[in-house]
Amino acid sequence: MSSSGIIDLVPRSLRERWSSEGDYPDEPVYALFAKLVRDNPDRLAVLSYEKNITYGELRDKAMRLARGLKRAGIVPGDVVAYQLSNHWLCCAIDLAVAALGGIVAPFPPGRGKLDIQSLLRRCDARIVIVPDEFAGIDLCELIESLHPTLLSIRQLIVQGKERKGWTTVESMLHEEPLDEGALPLVDPDSPVRLLVSSGTESEPKLVAYSHNALLGGRGRFLQRITPEGAEFRGLYLVPLGSSFGSTATFGVLCWLGGSVVVLPKFDVKSAIDAIGRFRPNFILGVPTMFHRMADDNSLASIDKSSLHAVIVGGAVIDATTVMRCMEAFQCGFINLYGSADGVNCHNTLNDPLDMVLSSVGIPNPSICDIRLMNDRGEEVPPGEVGEIYARGPISPMQYVNAPELDERYRGPGGWVKTGDLGYLNAAGYLVLAGRKKDVIIRGGANISPVQIEGLVMKHPDVMTVACVPVPDEDLGQRVCLCVALKDAGKKFSLQEITEFLREQGLEINKLPEYLRFYRALPLTPAGKVDKKALADDAEGMIMSGQGS
Repeated sequence: MSSSGIIDLVPRSLRERWSSEGDYPDEPVYALFAKLVRDNPDRLAVLSYEKNITYGELRDKAMRLARGLKRAGIVPGDVVAYQLSNHWLCCAIDLAVAALGGIVAPFPPGRGKLDIQSLLRRCDARIVIVPDEFAGIDLCELIESLHPTLLSIRQLIVQGKERKGWTTVESMLHEEPLDEGALPLVDPDSPVRLLVSSGTESEPKLVAYSHNALLGGRGRFLQRITPEGAEFRGLYLVPLGSSFGSTATFGVLCWLGGSVVVLPKFDVKSAIDAIGRFRPNFILGVPTMFHRMADDNSLASIDKSSLHAVIVGGAVIDATTVMRCMEAFQCGFINLYGSADGVNCHNTLNDPLDMVLSSVGIPNPSICDIRLMNDRGEEVPPGEVGEIYARGPISPMQYVNAPELDERYRGPGGWVKTGDLGYLNAAGYLVLAGRKKDVIIRGGANISPVQIEGLVMKHPDVMTVACVPVPDEDLGQRVCLCVALKDAGKKFSLQEITEFLREQGLEINKLPEYLRFYRALPLTPAGKVDKKALADDAEGMIMSGQGS
């Protein structure tokens, strides 16, 4: 057990093996970052429209923050939580907390009051850092309203205007940098970051990661997809506070020695402009973001010659979307299957196109091994669908203060039950088949939303689609299509889209029975399509008699 009370459910012998085989650096986060600073302090670390920050400048800011955090009483094992838009400050906080042996718990902007309360209470945060406002919401006031119920909090820190009872980030950045000789010795197998995983739970879950797992898991993933001799420069469209975004500080800045390009929020025009201005070689985002960028005419006029690939995660990707991205961005495509729960599988730039279009690559045990299991806990043969179990250097330690989740999702030997379905094809590539809980059951028949969504994406007028269930007294559930059209796209009727799906070969018993159009599909704070919100909306419209 670490000083934080967090237990590692992965057998110690496995962690030691991964260290001996070189999958782990066996050094803490800040130590690796400090080495990179000493080697090249003037190398750019974080680029943005606001300002560019070098490695040396980032170390300076991190050590100033570290002094303030230490003065506030942060010791090894303490948790510092923050909710910030993408900014170099996120990286500086990550490094400062890691240097002190603490644990950082970021969560993406957009989380509401109940989620924030749940997350802060579950992680026993000692310090909370937020901007003075986000999207018109006074975050300081929100945190203050929760403060009486969060007894662990010692200090409140605000990014922005001064506030009574709050310390400002600006004042901390005027502190003298903490001498690195005053830093504690940090065990690389101790926890350093908590990742938020919403999953299907009523409350978001927190997953604890060690220094080794973040560096050797997420860092090695980025290293594997980067062409030899190339410096990784990633444009992060996803929140740095998300699981996907955790690769920025720990993978890019501490493992690869590359650079991170950030935007305060995702905006199509700014994201496209950033390609020409900052010359990234990778763009990291979720499908909806790339749909919207590919559908914007200005993308064609931007110099995209710096790009090696777009890295797309967060949802199952259909072949139509893959081809559309490769054509629009004129680069390779990395289809990433990953989550906060400790799973990673992806294609590489050397994979054949047919495998890129149909799979998420060959599992790499040096990052994450994959097993396909049936409901009896038996491994299924290749070609047969089973639940995906994951274990490897990227594996987290445990769910935080949630033994019921460890009991439900962690199996013997450190394996994680993902709740995702898939199979290995004849060539050994992993093909995703949706979520166990995402299956729509209509009249006793199981219907895969992923299959329907993939076929709808072939329609020339569709930008993005989500397939959600609506309750039905007779059949249990019925299928509703939620569609966002391209700018020039024309609305179609339910009959027209069902005829289109029949032409694609979809069985009659899987055809949708409801159709709703949206200007843009709603997104979760992590940037994924919010299927729960769509299902609730569809149910409300249909129950009121407004659905088609």
